[in-house]
Amino acid sequence: MAIPEKQVPAVHHRRIGDITVCTVSDGYLDGSMAVIQNIPEAEAAQLLRDSFRPVPRRTAVNTFVIRSGGRTALIDTGCGTAMAATGGKLFENLAAIGVAPAEIDTVLLTHMHPDHSNGLADAAGRPLFPNAELVMHEAELAFWHDDAAMAKADEMSRARNFMAGRTQVAPYKSRTRTHTGGEVFPGVTAMPFPGHTPGHSGYMVNSGKESLLIWGDIIHVPEIQIPRPEVTMAFDIDPGQAAATRRRVFDMVATDGQAVAGMHMHFPGFLHLVRRGDGYAMINDGWYPAM
Repeated sequence: MAIPEKQVPAVHHRRIGDITVCTVSDGYLDGSMAVIQNIPEAEAAQLLRDSFRPVPRRTAVNTFVIRSGGRTALIDTGCGTAMAATGGKLFENLAAIGVAPAEIDTVLLTHMHPDHSNGLADAAGRPLFPNAELVMHEAELAFWHDDAAMAKADEMSRARNFMAGRTQVAPYKSRTRTHTGGEVFPGVTAMPFPGHTPGHSGYMVNSGKESLLIWGDIIHVPEIQIPRPEVTMAFDIDPGQAAATRRRVFDMVATDGQAVAGMHMHFPGFLHLVRRGDGYAMINDGWYPAM
């Protein structure tokens, strides 16, 4: 009997009323603890150990396929091939659920960081979603094309974020649509969550009496930032605003009992947030065979 050497395809379906949402994993990234800010590194590491998580941090990368109104959207495109061998699994996992890239008519970006937009185009600059319209917040597109902002960034950010982002979105120039919030796809409403980046956005999926907030990068390291929402990341463009937005969103979803999903939540990424004393705790959704 052969011993398995890898997991089955990392996909997970969920119904939100008449809309189908499918988490499609792009893999994961292992990264430095040094990017976790506003907390002593030893304390951050202990929070991970207390939750039986790897140290240094391991960050899941999720994308979401939305089927609604006879159309198909993809929220974020993952790492592509330029970040780590553990990422870039989007296309093999899309194939596992029978979704061809040409079938996707809309790509919704939460923001243009490389682990969210590097899967838009190949190394030759060809669009990997040949029939898709690209949709993002107007402030997001403007910021990463701002030469003055790029000049203020360090060399790594100029190459990895500004230039790579521009290269990835360039093939979609004639079919890019920007928003400032509101409905952007049938049953999907964009919600600006600025701070991590200027145009960082979540997407609320609504159908009938059910809803799901796909909140993008409200958090990167759940075991640290849920109990300690003041903790920020080195790649937050405005750390203070990012922390304030996180607290606002935490309060909203805990008050409303809102189901949420995130790009850096542990696969498949669905959870609820509840208040525990003066803070919050996450309740990960169970897995059920019926959708």
